[in-house]
Amino acid sequence: MLKEITLMGFLAWGIRAMIRAPPPKICGSPGGPPVAAPRVKLRDGRHLAYKEHGVPRELAKHKIIFVHGISSCRHDAVIATQLSPELIEELGVYIVSFDKPGYGESDPDPKQTVKSLALDIQDLADKLELGSKFFVVGRSMGGQTVWGTLKYIPHRLAGAALLCPVVNYWWPGFPASLSKAAYYQQLPQDQWALRVAHYAPWLVYWWNTQKLFPASAVFARRPEIFSRRDKELLSKFADQRKKYKAEVTQQGVYESMHRAMMIGFGRWEFDPMELQNPFPNKEGSVHLWHGDEDGFVPFILQKYIAKRLPWIEFHEVRGGGHYFSDAEGMAEAIIRTLLYGRK
Repeated sequence: MLKEITLMGFLAWGIRAMIRAPPPKICGSPGGPPVAAPRVKLRDGRHLAYKEHGVPRELAKHKIIFVHGISSCRHDAVIATQLSPELIEELGVYIVSFDKPGYGESDPDPKQTVKSLALDIQDLADKLELGSKFFVVGRSMGGQTVWGTLKYIPHRLAGAALLCPVVNYWWPGFPASLSKAAYYQQLPQDQWALRVAHYAPWLVYWWNTQKLFPASAVFARRPEIFSRRDKELLSKFADQRKKYKAEVTQQGVYESMHRAMMIGFGRWEFDPMELQNPFPNKEGSVHLWHGDEDGFVPFILQKYIAKRLPWIEFHEVRGGGHYFSDAEGMAEAIIRTLLYGRK
């Protein structure tokens, strides 16, 4: 009996070893990518790489932290790159984007949680001396991080915008029938990828790199998940994004995209639909923007969240896909609304 137990133990260990992700190639380490971006040192010794846009921070009237999505990095601060220099000067806007842990040139964080991401943002703001309050904007998976700031550091926020934020189908605030209906709107391969991320996160690396079954359509960039308008916008900015595409996951896909998946679709410490209004005296505002043709995140779930949280200003983008914020004029509309309220 002891031999059988020992054999089973070795087999389990062997299987785990085969599916374990390789260690990350940390920027600045021997054999790792070089460090070229400015970085701040966080509370636990990790480094966070960032990029500044707009007017100098010491002259800014408004300071904004932008959070990128799952297959992006600090260079993808669409709300900054789509604004004209004249408008930036007019508004007096300073925007800082950063590489989330494990992305670009930011150190990985194997202990990463929704809360730790919110605290990373607070650390970044303090290191850059952005003041007691600042705005946050997050797109897609970055929108999930904004939920974390509303939970853990609401006292630091001047306002917040969530752009097509990814939802977790296992948030308890969703009626079971609604989350199930939305879940099955996805391609079968994405349904399986999310099941793995939620129920067996230790399998995520293997699942998304193996060749036996179709892996995540989002990771594979399958054309059927993009709306017509998304395809037009992605084509328009393809050459620009090619310049830094390799940088996104240069430290390893596991500590960047895969970990984001495990956190985003794992078991959260709180339910966003139970959050309280961070601005009861209307000293700030929270906005949620979503395209009604989004093939990544079901529109019906965002409408439900907005209904449950009436203090959030919901902006339906007719004909908009997941990349609606890349469309001409959208960055200006988002920024003006965030700073000055609904127009």
